[in-house]
Parts: sequence; structure tokens; C-alpha cells
Amino acid sequence: MCATCGCSGDGHKLTTFVPTGKPRNIGALQVDAGVMVQAAAGPPTIHAPEPSKTLIEVERDVLDKNNRLAERNRGYFEARNIAAFNLVSSPGSGKTSILERTLLERGTQTKFYVIEGDQQSARDAERIAAGGTPVVQVNTGKGCHLEANMVHEALRQLDPAPGSVVFIENVGNLVCPSMFDLGERNRVVVISITEGEDKPLKYPDMFRSSQLCLINKMDLLPYLKFDLDALKAFARQVNPELEFIELSATTGQGMENWYTWLNNQKTQPHPN
Repeated sequence: MCATCGCSGDGHKLTTFVPTGKPRNIGALQVDAGVMVQAAAGPPTIHAPEPSKTLIEVERDVLDKNNRLAERNRGYFEARNIAAFNLVSSPGSGKTSILERTLLERGTQTKFYVIEGDQQSARDAERIAAGGTPVVQVNTGKGCHLEANMVHEALRQLDPAPGSVVFIENVGNLVCPSMFDLGERNRVVVISITEGEDKPLKYPDMFRSSQLCLINKMDLLPYLKFDLDALKAFARQVNPELEFIELSATTGQGMENWYTWLNNQKTQPHPN
């Protein structure tokens, strides 16, 4: 059981997908359906506190072990010159839709790999595989976040090519994922304008630990009472360095700005 939130990620499962060539539509884009080809059960995660320890000691042990494993992942990415991005958000923000469009529109220019994190089901991995991108689904069971060892196991199955980009789509949750380093180059928090502009104040750790905020579903702005300036002001209260990109995964608005940011990050040296 996790000392940070009480969840249990023991017995998580990894599932690998490949495309099948059966078309389906995503908006105006046509892609291929995917099929599961391999499943593997992961070993118990790092949630294993001893009853005699205090809650603080357990939390420190959990996070310390995760951070050591995250450094292993970071070394792996650096050795292969791989840019890894950890996408975090609350459920329904549109992370998967942003990924789908990114992979379809930039997949011929960059080699992409995806690690999908959800408690149950492989629906998101099926959507990603439909576009022909190698993807591994990590089901965390009762766990509410991905951990560094889960990412390591997924990387062993994906075997991403040197110079590629790895997207890690975390479990939809703005609390615990903020505490778990996965070894990524950048953390990208996604918020949709249907969620309310006060999310940065309610979940400051996530916005404080992120480098970029994608503001999704901008096509709905004319129909909602949403204060875009207030969202940015609230976010800057907790993280003055946070960057913002406004976009719509549905219409494509602002996606070029997202692609430019990704390309700029790829050319930067790996952070220490």
C-alpha cells in the first residue's frame, strides 16, 4: 500500500500492442486499428511498508526508492539520446487525444513510443496503436499513479530507438503523480477549459513540478464561462517559470506551437 495516498499498485500488468491495418476515423484523420500481441504481469511495486514504520518513514522510503529507479531511467534515456515526456492531468483533459493527433501529424518525422498508464482497461493503448505507434499499456490495478519501475519494465518491452521520443501518459490524477519522478526530461500538465481555472490552486504540487501547461479544448472557449488569464495567473502563483500553450486536439488549433516546443526540447542537452 502506498504511504502517500493509501492506494495499492501491487500486481500491475503490462500489455504491448501493434497496428493491424484496419482503418477507423479520428475526426478528419483516418488511422488503423490495433491489436494486443503480448501481455506481461509485472512484479509487485514498491508499495511495501513495514507495519512498524511511521507514515513519514514509509513515505520517505517509497519516494527514495522510486527516485533511485528514476535516475536509472534517466540514464537510459540519456545514453540513447531519447527525449521522454511525462503527461499528467485529471481524467478527461484530453491527453490521449493530444497524443493521437501528435503521433499522426508528426509520426513521419520523429520515431515515437508511448507508455500508457491507467488503473484498468487498454482503451487508450488501443487508440495509440491504431495509428501505428509502438505502445505498452501499464494497468496499475488499485494504484493511482505510475512509478519508475513500471516505466522501466515498459521500456524493456518497447526498446525505443536512439534519438526517439517517448511519451508517458500517466494515470489521470493531479495528486500522487506529482510526487513520483519517472526519469522524464519534462513533465507536461494538461488542463482543459472545462475543468475550471482554479485547478493550479487546488493541486499546486502538480503545477509546481511541471515545465509546460497545455490548455486543451480551446475550441469550446466561446461557450464556457472560463477565465483564461485567471488560470495562468493562478498557475504562476505556484510556478512562475511555467510555460503555456493553448490548443485544441479536436480542431488542431495551437498544435504547431506544441510541436515547436517538443522539437526545441529534443535539441536541448539532457538535464542533470
